[in-house]
Amino acid sequence: MNGNNEDRLTGWLRHLAAGAGGEHIGDDAAFLPAGGPWALTTDTQIEGVHFHSGLPPATLARRLLAVNLSDLAAVGANPRYALLALAAPRGFDHRTFFRAFVAGCKTHHLQLVGGDLATGPTWTAALTLAGEPVAKRWVERRGARPGDRLWVGGTLGESALGFNLVLRGARPEGRAIRLPKRVPADPRWQRAARRAVRRHLAPHPQLALGSWLARRSERSAIDLSDGLSQDLHRLCRASQVGAIIDHHALPQAAEFEPLCQRLGLDPVDLMLAGGEDYVLLFTLAPRVRPPKNLFPAARPIGVITSERDLQLVVNGRPEPLEERGWDHLKESS
Repeated sequence: MNGNNEDRLTGWLRHLAAGAGGEHIGDDAAFLPAGGPWALTTDTQIEGVHFHSGLPPATLARRLLAVNLSDLAAVGANPRYALLALAAPRGFDHRTFFRAFVAGCKTHHLQLVGGDLATGPTWTAALTLAGEPVAKRWVERRGARPGDRLWVGGTLGESALGFNLVLRGARPEGRAIRLPKRVPADPRWQRAARRAVRRHLAPHPQLALGSWLARRSERSAIDLSDGLSQDLHRLCRASQVGAIIDHHALPQAAEFEPLCQRLGLDPVDLMLAGGEDYVLLFTLAPRVRPPKNLFPAARPIGVITSERDLQLVVNGRPEPLEERGWDHLKESS
């Protein structure tokens, strides 16, 4: 489980800042002062990198907030305060953006308390959130134990499919989604395609699931932002364990696989390495299950092992699970 370029850099920074509160560099959030009572996280969204250019300001606001809230969900934190640094081209509709952003903050009892505004050639925003603990202990990546069952909070690969559809011309038009002509006219596939685009543009952070996990003693979790394969490797490294997952257990949305195949995309590759799922990957003791009435989309996908390697079972045969996913520094090697 060798780290990729981004993980190697954050590992080096963690070592460089050792003893100065840097032990959580690279994690979903930092706990300050040491152990809490605050969880702090920050994330950047860049036009042309994280999303296609030309999205409506309100969509940008909701997406920026959601991807950051997902990090707080992963550690079992209640959102409290936000600091936003925003750079946008001249003519950007700041008021529409902030109306949507503040409305989203109010939904999650989050208070915007400051930040910075600047003019830039493209839209870029860095959002920092502070959250308070739901329970006495934070949820961390390092809590997985051999024998635990491995769960995901929802379907995989759908956001990556939506991203591909946007690259092919899908666009939001008010509350509707205009689809590219290559999507078949079959209503089932049209619904699946629009759902995938919305999943990419407007993820739903699993704060309620994170709160439930925080109240359990036997758990670990990570936010699935860079792809199941890559983020599972990170969780296992932090816990010093391995994992076996079943290809057939990976949850997918209705019509996901045939639509991927029609568009020339590999559905398994999107589920394993597509990224931006923004659901939680978590572990629980073997006999513990999330309440189905509260979290109907949660599915078990494998088991934690004492060995340090990761395996994917395909048609009953295990094979090494390669560490693949989104890495901002992969072109710098």
